[in-house]
Amino acid sequence: MRLNTARLEMLSLLDSLGTVRAVAAALHLSPSAVSAQLAVLETEARAELLRRTGRRVQLTTAGRTLARHARVILDQLKAAEADLAGTSGQPAGPVRLAAFSSAIRTLVIPLAARLGQAYPKIDLDVSEVDPQASHPALRRGDYDVIVTADFIDGSMPLHPDVQAIPLLADAIVLVVPESQAGPDVPADVADFAEATWSIDLPGTYLSSLVTSTCRTAGFEPIVAGRFASYELLLAHVEAGLSVSILPELAVDRRYHVATRPLRRPLTRHVYAAVRSRSALTAASQVVLDELCDLARTFADDWRDRSGSGGNVELDKG
Repeated sequence: MRLNTARLEMLSLLDSLGTVRAVAAALHLSPSAVSAQLAVLETEARAELLRRTGRRVQLTTAGRTLARHARVILDQLKAAEADLAGTSGQPAGPVRLAAFSSAIRTLVIPLAARLGQAYPKIDLDVSEVDPQASHPALRRGDYDVIVTADFIDGSMPLHPDVQAIPLLADAIVLVVPESQAGPDVPADVADFAEATWSIDLPGTYLSSLVTSTCRTAGFEPIVAGRFASYELLLAHVEAGLSVSILPELAVDRRYHVATRPLRRPLTRHVYAAVRSRSALTAASQVVLDELCDLARTFADDWRDRSGSGGNVELDKG
């Protein structure tokens, strides 16, 4: 049995994206061309990989099994190519990294600067991706490494194909205008039921966090602004137009806002993740190692700036 790697990639993408049309769009091919190549792959594999229902297809058990192997095979080929490119003895090659915005500001940009000096042959390609979207993107091979965060309500369990590397424990805080700072004591979210709130766009991690926290406190938040940018959200709070709930890492200290811990403490865990069944390139391993080192440094610096009450800690999970 000889399996064609281009067709294995199509099967892997079908497993992740769900439709032949989506696979065709991702590969800049026609749907009929993708269907024809998948039919050839079934012949090569000597197994029924797809079950057709009308115009839609679903992967069979054999198809899902081969798709998982395909991701490992494709990653192994990429690792081999990178190792050959790095025969000079220094890690080399591209590493695609996705992270949410505050992690990019606090960890990934310093990482890129460090790599540029210490590992100039590593080509780090950074994308901003919401935590809700990063795991599917990692599994389908869009990225080699992601920096993401857990869902505090446990609604996004870790997939067996994903390996997590803990980075930071990040407390959730109430954010208010500086003029409303008040005493430095934990805040009861219920006390802000009549306040106006600023949140992220619908369907995002932060939007769900604010809404669920307010509902747990017994009220529906009065939303005065929805912003995809934390900078705009913080400017809205700074102007006295709203309050919000944010992870501590997301609070940019350039804005004149005050933060208070919550009476019912909430903590999100920030972690890096890779595909667990796949070989890492030497460049990807360097990126992971440097991320972990930066997380340790950042947590230490944050405690020094904030005193013993700092809300960002190294995650030893």
